Amino acid sequence: MTLSLSRPVPRRRLGAALEVSAIGLGCMGMSDFYGPSDEQANLAVLDHALDIGVDFLDTADMYGVGRNEILLSKVLARRRDEIVLATKFGNVRAADGAFLGIDGSPAYVAAACDASLKRLGVDHIDLYYQHRVDPNVPIEETVGAMARLVEAGKVRHLGLSEASGDTVRRAAAVHPIAALQSEYSLWTRDVETDALPACRELGIGFVPYSPLGRGFLTGAIASTSALADDDWRRQNPRFQDGNIDVNRALVEAVTALADARGCTPAQLALAWLLHRGPDIVPIPGTRQTRRLDENAAATMLELDAVELARLDEVLARHEVAGTRYPEAGMRNVNA
Repeated sequence: MTLSLSRPVPRRRLGAALEVSAIGLGCMGMSDFYGPSDEQANLAVLDHALDIGVDFLDTADMYGVGRNEILLSKVLARRRDEIVLATKFGNVRAADGAFLGIDGSPAYVAAACDASLKRLGVDHIDLYYQHRVDPNVPIEETVGAMARLVEAGKVRHLGLSEASGDTVRRAAAVHPIAALQSEYSLWTRDVETDALPACRELGIGFVPYSPLGRGFLTGAIASTSALADDDWRRQNPRFQDGNIDVNRALVEAVTALADARGCTPAQLALAWLLHRGPDIVPIPGTRQTRRLDENAAATMLELDAVELARLDEVLARHEVAGTRYPEAGMRNVNA
């Protein structure tokens, strides 16, 4: 059973002054990593998001090696005033998509911002994130360069992604940080012990990416063989043989609770995140309007203490198998 959207999507605040829809839209999968997609279908999803009040659109310069920003430019050209635009820099890729490393140098910050503005076709970015922390550049230098973008009017608010609590504190000492974006969901909760408490200490909003476990928590992925040949999830340890079977038990348990509540497992997973605090704004991605409606309707779902306790019991019983990235990727998270 799917809960329907029965009232406007509520609003939340990231940091001191950035107001956004309580659920955003992650746009990465429209251009990269999850197999082929259709541009017209993607544009229809983007327009529908704005129509129903989901105005927080999240992209990055690395998604599709710039193609995702170009895709968003086609909606921004028509509806810029309706959009809270977030993009990111720092993950450097070659034209063929090869990953070249992380760059947080001041010169690169400035150049990356100008390149994103050109691709997006806008004169400012509402929320500009450092996508990954550069271990070779002090965070103070990177954020200092980002602060100069604010002074120049090119960026309104600053954010970090996959930063540790210590890094967040050091960054916030240089310039106010509106949001930290890191993976957070029913099967990824490590931020609760470090990064999230630091954000709350400093009044920084938290934006969970992959809030549906890269689609796995929806219950729609029975096996890795169902994924496209070029789908990145085939390389993700949690989707590997053995691990995916263990993790399916968690999804089945969540699905049972969702059935009892009269909603989908995706809606229950998103509602759980929304109930973690008013500073949480998840950004599930989708390429289908029906899934977008389903995700947005999670804002309608009120969970009581008993239901939240049952979810905690399920999480305690089902340990997640596999790391959330391959070994190389894990070196760049919580940095």
